[in-house]
Amino acid sequence: MSDRSLSSAWLASWTSRVAETLEAMTDEFERRHGFPPGVNEVRRADSADQAAARTLARDSLVPADLVTFCDSIGEVAWADVGNGCFLDPAADVLLRFKHYGTVDVGAGQKDRGLVIGSNGGGLSYVAGPGGMIHRTRTASLDEPELDRVADDLRQFLELLEGSLTRFVTNGDPGCL
Repeated sequence: MSDRSLSSAWLASWTSRVAETLEAMTDEFERRHGFPPGVNEVRRADSADQAAARTLARDSLVPADLVTFCDSIGEVAWADVGNGCFLDPAADVLLRFKHYGTVDVGAGQKDRGLVIGSNGGGLSYVAGPGGMIHRTRTASLDEPELDRVADDLRQFLELLEGSLTRFVTNGDPGCL
């Protein structure tokens, strides 16, 4: 395992840091905005999430880090960070794959990826088979135009954490 690979220990540390920041944000949310916050959490994986992660692991399209992530984290839901940020439960990723298939992330439809979440503004996050994370430029997945946002899932999670911190500090989540 490389030092960039995800481990359950790294994910636990990330979750702890993010939970503290989310708590600080939601503690002040209603006072600042005049209405209660939505769901802003990183939910730990339960047995159903872990079973779905094992099913994902059987598919060669899925990067190993995504399986590790889904085995540890059931869902990321940050309804009040910018437009929102959502990383879907493994069961939802599987269901979308069964109904809609994969998304072209490379030239000539050779590289295929799975939609793993969205930014809450209609743009989707796609994990490529090599582990790179892409974001669509439009809401359509029919012929998506994608931008690479991270080289791997760990870098993507670090970018999300940075966006959360910026949002809590100055109200700007950045471009994610």
